[in-house]
Amino acid sequence: MTALTTGVQVGAGLRTDSGVRIGYAPARPTDGRLVVGEAARLRSGTVLYLGSRFGDRFETGHHVVVREECDVGDDVCIWSGTVIDYGCRIGNGVKIHANCYVAQFTEIGPDAFLAPGVTIANDLYPGSEESRNVMSGPVIGAGARLGVNVTVLPFVHIGAGALVGAGAVVARDLPEGCVAFGNPATVRGSVAGLVPVESRVRPVNGSASRYRFTEGRP
Repeated sequence: MTALTTGVQVGAGLRTDSGVRIGYAPARPTDGRLVVGEAARLRSGTVLYLGSRFGDRFETGHHVVVREECDVGDDVCIWSGTVIDYGCRIGNGVKIHANCYVAQFTEIGPDAFLAPGVTIANDLYPGSEESRNVMSGPVIGAGARLGVNVTVLPFVHIGAGALVGAGAVVARDLPEGCVAFGNPATVRGSVAGLVPVESRVRPVNGSASRYRFTEGRP
């Protein structure tokens, strides 16, 4: 059974599994309202806190938590085991894969993609009362793509369309359209300079993946 509480507004076409909680009351004070747009699909274990807003066609995997004061656009998908902390802004069309953590006050632009295991921080000096008062997550630009297990540190700006390679630690701003990887993440090229993947693959009949690279591994 899906649990609904006072202050929850849900659009037409909601589909949920059992064990979904819509309108969990946070310990922090909020306006006490939760808005979920039309045609949402929420899977088992999903918890949406009061005080947030979700656009149309919002979709979750299993055991997703989105806390209060978040503003989530249309056509956003958040996959299993991911936590979105309070005060985040997530644009239309964003895809956040499994087992990610998005810290408070993070902004993610439209059509960005976070691969599994991405971790986003917001506090330069954990445990410091002074630092706690100025916490800020990063700003991730529209269409940026973050690979598996990328870590993004507080206050960083990642430009629109940037591509960040797996395992990178983003400690400084990255420009639009760049390719960056490493620890710390360093600009190594541009997305415009990459060879289109379509020119490097061929279909394979009977293969589970359906395609293979024409020259072995990429």
